[in-house]
Amino acid sequence: MLVGKAGKSGRKSSVWRGVPRWARICTVFGTVLTVLSGAVLVGTEVLLARYEGAVGKADLFGDQAAGAQAKKSEIKGPLNILLVGIDPRTPTAAPLADSIMVLHVPASMDRAYLFSMPRDLYVHIPPFKKAEFPGETTKINAAMSFGSRVPGANPDAARGFELLATTVQNVTGIKRFDAGAIINFTGFQKIVDAIGGVDMYIERDVKSEHKQPDGTARPGNTRGEGYVGPQAIYKKGNQHLSGWQALDYVRQRYPKNGVLDSDYGRQRHQQQFVKAMVGQAFSADVVSNPIKLDKVLRAAGQSLIFNGRGNSVVDFGIALKDVRPNTIQMIKLPGGGVFEGKKYLGEQFQAGVPDFFTALHNEQLDPFLLEHPEFLNKAK
Repeated sequence: MLVGKAGKSGRKSSVWRGVPRWARICTVFGTVLTVLSGAVLVGTEVLLARYEGAVGKADLFGDQAAGAQAKKSEIKGPLNILLVGIDPRTPTAAPLADSIMVLHVPASMDRAYLFSMPRDLYVHIPPFKKAEFPGETTKINAAMSFGSRVPGANPDAARGFELLATTVQNVTGIKRFDAGAIINFTGFQKIVDAIGGVDMYIERDVKSEHKQPDGTARPGNTRGEGYVGPQAIYKKGNQHLSGWQALDYVRQRYPKNGVLDSDYGRQRHQQQFVKAMVGQAFSADVVSNPIKLDKVLRAAGQSLIFNGRGNSVVDFGIALKDVRPNTIQMIKLPGGGVFEGKKYLGEQFQAGVPDFFTALHNEQLDPFLLEHPEFLNKAK
């Protein structure tokens, strides 16, 4: 029998047993930055061409061969954009979706709502013939891995994205994503450093599970699980973070290191990072400096695979020119643990989340959030 348990006690007794594999978990801030930055490039043909050429392209939705779709005449809202972050290890390793976010833009096209799907969300992943996958009920981040299978060849992240997109649609009721992106985290330290670092508000002191104060990796514990040695510490308050610090901070999720609400806290930090990075990207120091802007956008493009279902990333950038950091509302979707006896299976959404998705479909998010302020994530 499956029993749902919300609250920290359920998660602590299951999620925090031992230390899971090291994974670079950071936000998909790069995609948001990438999508929104098109506005500042309008009329700069050289930068447009170089930027567009740097962005990877693939058939993320299984529509047809990438680049074969006819360009749409105009991008109109409402829009739903699926953003997936992965941390690829080797060409033979199947990718896992380390970060899953949806950017919803209403019909007015002047603001956006950003929400995360818990990577441990316990869902049914449907059959996927292309990968010879029969279907399974498990954690949602595995959909990327299952879908990426290519018999007799290396995994294909784009194919994995297709199955993940279908799974997210089934969970949320979103009928169709208007665009999607895969973000490779390994290149994102360069983006943060190219932009000059990022200013973030740290909610409380957080210690790094993975990094020492100088940014080098903490050694593994030869006497057991986990790591040993001094830890990098991110102090409460306004801080300016370099590339490695920012990516390391938003990766932390353990209560023992200061993130008391575990993965839900990490989701919140990721969203805060999105907002901080977009704000930094639109600062005068970046947009008025062609050399810096070029470096930032090309670094973002090289870490990105984008599919706009007929429109380019620059097309979307122009269409979303009125969306700015102060108009991006960060959303938290409450959840709790799912257990089979004492065995932890994953996370499930709590009551109220289906109503949030209904409000999204009906373009009624503003009145919903007025009635349910607990769904709003803090900007700081």
